[in-house]
Amino acid sequence: MIKIRKELISQYLNFFKLKKHAIISGASLIPENDPTVLFTTAGMHPLVPFLLGQPHPAGKRLVNVQKCLRTGDIDDVGDNFHHTFFEMLGNWSLGDYFKEEAIKMSFEFLTNVLQIPKEKLAVSIFEGDDDIETDYESAEIWKRYGLSEDKIVFMPKEYNWWGPAGETGPCGPDTEMFYYVGASKPIKESNPKTKPNEWCEIWNDVFMQYNKTKSGKYEELKQKNVDTGMGVERTLTILQGLKDNYMTEIFLPAIDRICVLSKKRYGFNQEDTRAMRIIADHIRAAVFILGDNSHIPPSNLGQGYVLRRLIRRAIRYGMKLGIKTDFCSLLAPIFIDYYKEDYPELEKNKNFILNELDREESKFKEVIEKGLKEFEKIKKKSEKIINGHDAFILFSSYGFPIELTKELAKESGLEVEEYGFNQEFKEHQKLSRAATKGTFKSGLIDNSEQTTKLHTATHLLHQALRNVLGDKVKQKGSNITSERLRFDFSFDRKLTHDELKEIEKIVNDQIKNGFDVKREEMTIEQAKKQGALAFFDAKYGEKVSVYSIGDFSKEVCTGPHVTNIGKLGHFKIQKEDAVAAGIRRIKAVLE
Repeated sequence: MIKIRKELISQYLNFFKLKKHAIISGASLIPENDPTVLFTTAGMHPLVPFLLGQPHPAGKRLVNVQKCLRTGDIDDVGDNFHHTFFEMLGNWSLGDYFKEEAIKMSFEFLTNVLQIPKEKLAVSIFEGDDDIETDYESAEIWKRYGLSEDKIVFMPKEYNWWGPAGETGPCGPDTEMFYYVGASKPIKESNPKTKPNEWCEIWNDVFMQYNKTKSGKYEELKQKNVDTGMGVERTLTILQGLKDNYMTEIFLPAIDRICVLSKKRYGFNQEDTRAMRIIADHIRAAVFILGDNSHIPPSNLGQGYVLRRLIRRAIRYGMKLGIKTDFCSLLAPIFIDYYKEDYPELEKNKNFILNELDREESKFKEVIEKGLKEFEKIKKKSEKIINGHDAFILFSSYGFPIELTKELAKESGLEVEEYGFNQEFKEHQKLSRAATKGTFKSGLIDNSEQTTKLHTATHLLHQALRNVLGDKVKQKGSNITSERLRFDFSFDRKLTHDELKEIEKIVNDQIKNGFDVKREEMTIEQAKKQGALAFFDAKYGEKVSVYSIGDFSKEVCTGPHVTNIGKLGHFKIQKEDAVAAGIRRIKAVLE
């Protein structure tokens, strides 16, 4: 029986390596070139270009472990199994094997490698609707591998269908695998549909079989893919015979520290136990956001907003437990030490992590007591709803994220007028509303013609910056929509007007040259020897795609590119400003 997280991950990667899958590196928690999401939400997220048909340098069979973060289930955090940050094991077929082989490998790994008795397994399958027929094929495959018919259930799209992420794109049915967590042995009448509380989902095989068109029709895809996901935390828990993720090696040291700080026992009181879980979960998530090499601090926008929300929510639950001292930076080293071997960036950025946690905790504690008093005043004058203006005052004057106000209101039987809040918060409306409602869809990258042009232009901009400012310039991130590009890079001062004009001129001169964009596959070491820029190095040394634009630019990349830069049009810089200490940002367009 698997005892530790590392063993589970190793077993999974090695199993699929034997099945001719290439082990690829996990991507950053902060996605590049995808404005549809704030964080990497699933293992498939960084692989979108390849799921759409671009050849992957490592081949058609891939496997990895990926850091993920989702806020959609944040209200469920505090139960036995839900988390905001988690690790996901995944294997993919890019137009290679499909349902039969995917299910066969899933069954073999669960029963042979993890040694789970098949009597403790159940699966759900897409039941069909007016658009797509029932997935009888998957059901028959599971039966052939000996799964009992009463443990194969058909469920609607809400449960057993993936995508498309937007209105159009790849999508398809999935089959979810469950482990029995009920008392004694599963009876015939028990399955994930009839008694969902007795079953814990541990793995999901998605069959990307269709393309949904703008007219709402579903067409069979030429390249059919398999995308799977298995949660490390949940799987480790059930393999150890536990019913609580927070009792595994991953969380137990942090829970023990919280018990000491709060002088309370875990598992003794339901409310206290929930608070301890939320604190442990949120501090771990904050460690991974702060530990990313993007150096994102808490703020009122985007990823920084989610980070601030997590930290402040943890602090509030610490106060509910009666913790008197600052505690965030006391818990963070527990997770840094545990994960640093697999994610060395955490140790590298340890000072940044601890300093930002201390700063945010100090800042919030300065105002939270006053804010709570203000909330009590607002509560007394509110009958059923807290108006948007009062909610905004709590945010702007006391640093209360709207979610905190909503939680406080809910505890008092009140609601919050979110529309009014958002009206007073217009400049932040789009991102704050997304963070509030957890609607960070794990969407497909916009591979429109204009987005492809703008992405290609970032290569020219990157090299032009290095030509003008020197080799210390390194890409720190990018965000591209169909209207503009946003490019973050390392530099320690504001650029002059003349420097910006020179950068613009270099890019436009290259566009006039009309070079072809050439793609080659090679190892990361070969790419570096050839002078390719590669600041997001692959972890396992697999092959990468290298894009060259004449003799001007050579860069490791996975995004979409034009075939010739003469198509780009005129490049114009709109704005250049600071993002964080030592990091600048350029916004530019193609006219």
